[in-house]
Amino acid sequence: MSDDRDIEKNYSQFFLHSNDLLCIASFNGYFKFLNPVWKKTFDWSDWEFQNKPFIDFAHPEDRDACMTAYSKLVAGEEIFGLESRFLCQDGSHKWLSWNATASSNERLIYAVARDITAKKENEVIQQQYIKELEALKVALSIHSLVAITDKQGKITYANEKFCEVSQYSQAELIGQDHRIINSSYHSKEFFKNLWRTISLGHLWKGEIKNKAKDGTYYWVDTLIVPFLDKIGKPYQYVAIRTDITQRKLSELALLERSRLSLLSAEISLALSQSSSLPEILQSCTKTLSQYLEIAFVCIWTFENQTHQIQLQAGVRCTDRTCETLTNSQDFPNHTVLANSIIGLMTKNNQALFNEEVTLKNEEAFLEPFLSNFLLAAYPLIIEQRSIGIIALFSQELFTNSTHNLLNWIANNIAVAIDRIWAREELFSRREALLLRLANQIRNSLELDTILAKAVCEIHTLLQIDRCYFLRYLPTLPQPTLTITHEARNPELPTMIGNLPIQKAAFLVNILLNEEVICIDSTNSAGILDCDTQEFFFKSDIKAQLLLPVKNKSGEFGAIVCSHSCEKRTWSHSEISLLQAVTDQLAIAIDHAQLYRESRAATLAAQTHAEKLSETLQKLQETQTQLIQQEKMSSLGQLVAGVAHEINNPVNFIHGNITHASEYIQDLQYLLRLYNQHYPAPHPEIQSFCEEIEIDFLADDLSKLFSSMRIGTHRIREIVLSLRNFSRLDEAAKKPVDIHEGLENTLLILQHRLKSSNYNISIVKEYSHLPSVDCYPGQLNQVFMNILTNAIDALEEGLGAGDWGQGTINVQSPIAITPYPQRGPRVPQSPIPTIHISTTVGSNNFAVIQIADNGVGMTENVRQRLFDPFFTTKPVGKGTGLGLSISYQIIVEKHGGSLKCISEPGKGTEFLIQIPISSN
Repeated sequence: MSDDRDIEKNYSQFFLHSNDLLCIASFNGYFKFLNPVWKKTFDWSDWEFQNKPFIDFAHPEDRDACMTAYSKLVAGEEIFGLESRFLCQDGSHKWLSWNATASSNERLIYAVARDITAKKENEVIQQQYIKELEALKVALSIHSLVAITDKQGKITYANEKFCEVSQYSQAELIGQDHRIINSSYHSKEFFKNLWRTISLGHLWKGEIKNKAKDGTYYWVDTLIVPFLDKIGKPYQYVAIRTDITQRKLSELALLERSRLSLLSAEISLALSQSSSLPEILQSCTKTLSQYLEIAFVCIWTFENQTHQIQLQAGVRCTDRTCETLTNSQDFPNHTVLANSIIGLMTKNNQALFNEEVTLKNEEAFLEPFLSNFLLAAYPLIIEQRSIGIIALFSQELFTNSTHNLLNWIANNIAVAIDRIWAREELFSRREALLLRLANQIRNSLELDTILAKAVCEIHTLLQIDRCYFLRYLPTLPQPTLTITHEARNPELPTMIGNLPIQKAAFLVNILLNEEVICIDSTNSAGILDCDTQEFFFKSDIKAQLLLPVKNKSGEFGAIVCSHSCEKRTWSHSEISLLQAVTDQLAIAIDHAQLYRESRAATLAAQTHAEKLSETLQKLQETQTQLIQQEKMSSLGQLVAGVAHEINNPVNFIHGNITHASEYIQDLQYLLRLYNQHYPAPHPEIQSFCEEIEIDFLADDLSKLFSSMRIGTHRIREIVLSLRNFSRLDEAAKKPVDIHEGLENTLLILQHRLKSSNYNISIVKEYSHLPSVDCYPGQLNQVFMNILTNAIDALEEGLGAGDWGQGTINVQSPIAITPYPQRGPRVPQSPIPTIHISTTVGSNNFAVIQIADNGVGMTENVRQRLFDPFFTTKPVGKGTGLGLSISYQIIVEKHGGSLKCISEPGKGTEFLIQIPISSN
């Protein structure tokens, strides 16, 4: 009986404390027992539940289902998952999910219910959301182009609007990627950026130009939405596009009108310039290439007398750059293209507009890419006479607006060409060249500049292969014949330099006799002797024109024009022109000599003035040295102040690092306890731990504090070294440790000893030295100057790829020789090395030796090493006072000696000796 009561008590406890709604009802339709959750859920009391049939609590719409379930229970069936609404005290209803069974013997129904109201409400919201999505999908399908692709970009869905605009059926689109509608308008980088964005799970929005099945183009405003899987990776993409073709066409039309307006303004500005014809036309072609999508544009003119085609300007464009075509060498077969275009034009000189190129190219003179473009060509006509053509090649059709503007541009270019030709006819070639040379002579008295300008002008004006200035100097110990200045075609070799007089004796005779030589063809038999013909053959000269130049001082020279490819007939006007040029050059040579003489006189006066200023400079040296010493004193005060100010915050940080480290260790121990006693943290905590990488953080934190402790310790050492180096409070003589001063100086120079390009090794051999009675701050300055010079010498050797090799082994002690008669004793080492040794010498002197295996120095430099303002360093790097001041400090201040031992390639050694005691 006791066991039964215990079981009954346990059942009662389960009934009372269950979170589910438990109840017992009789077959008469009334509740008999309900657990407390019923009151908590519906706010009815037990009395109210038990004094009304339970069917009265059911929602009117659910009563039939409840009665059917009740009938089945009475008949002995079980009920599972019955869902119905139950009335609350406030009049609302809550959804319950029932499981029930009946006991026929007891005529009782045992039921368990669970509140599923929240679930039901979510289902209602979800259904509403699905309806809204369906409505949105319908709206998108009606007004937008919708496509879905897998993560590889293959189309898996395309709506009717997409098919309608692209003119492809769904069957043609499914399984394809979007290359099927690629218009080639956008660059590869454009699509790389697009895929980079959406593959990272980000939205992409932009405007894209596509190509329909019939070859027409359309624009769409596109939004691409990635759908992400559980790990955040896209598994499909939804592209929603809006057809904006009409708007883009309107924008492009407006943009075209604006661009064409700017183009016309730029062309008008270029044509109004006063430059040469090729420069003006080149500016026009460059402007056309900037404002129009063209691959090629050229302007040709017809020569007035021969009517041969001449290339004036051109531009060839690729996807990235535009290249100017300045002459026939840039585009050697341009005449084939020009004549082909002229052949396509009618006899009435009608323009060609959007013509597919069908040029004959049997000899492969033309570039192959031109056959893939559309041609627009316009004749340049003045007074019913064609003076040239302009041709443009483009991949896209030119619009009618562009065609009308190009007609206008062609007419204006023709007028500009005619105007420039008329202006050029006003100035003869002789007058133009003489005017330029006269301006050059007025603007410059430099003979080299004048001669270089003259040969370039003649080469350009006469269109010859080569023009040079030949100079003969008979007054030297051996007469020389030299070509000093030259202008030539790029394919020809240079001739600048001395000519062997024995091979060109005829040229010397011509210069001395002041003869004019005019040879139209060097191959003509009988007019040249054998030596002259041999000279012309070796120099590859087919025709030559030589005009002597003689000035008042008796020097001889000549302007020489030559042709190498074919014979050349020299006209009388060309000879007359060059004679006038030689007259101008003779004047220029006289002016240049006068200018050189005046400069020589000025230089002599300057030399005298420099001698007068030497005395003043010597007087200023002493003042400069005093200023330098004052600067070093101020620098010591600054260093000591900075060291003091840095030391306080560093001590504060260094002192707190230990406490912070202990706190962090306590926190880490607390985290380990949490992990031990709560191994299953809340998902949010676990997610955040993974996000911040808690294991790595805990492991790295101790390393971080260790690095901080090492860093602050290093700063404290540097601060102490700065304070010791400055010795601000030790201006008077006092006993100090020399080794401490050396170590502090090396610490300050550490950044120069160890760099990313090299490491300088320091070898120290310190003997036992007693405290030395000295001025510590000034002695540290000496160490700083000598070590700095040693580092500079090693850097110089490193820059040259070599440094000196020492003559002793650094492991052996160094004997002290007061007056060494041999080379410096420097370390034997395959790397740049500074050796520092100390010992007690004779007469109770402290001896410090600082040696390097750098480049060394000459005897002349070594003897002047301690002179004020003497330095071998570049301007701005050394003052020439460091060693001079060091010498004064050692010799005058301390009564010691400072000597230097050095040889080129064998390094340098400084020997410092100072008395240990002042007494």
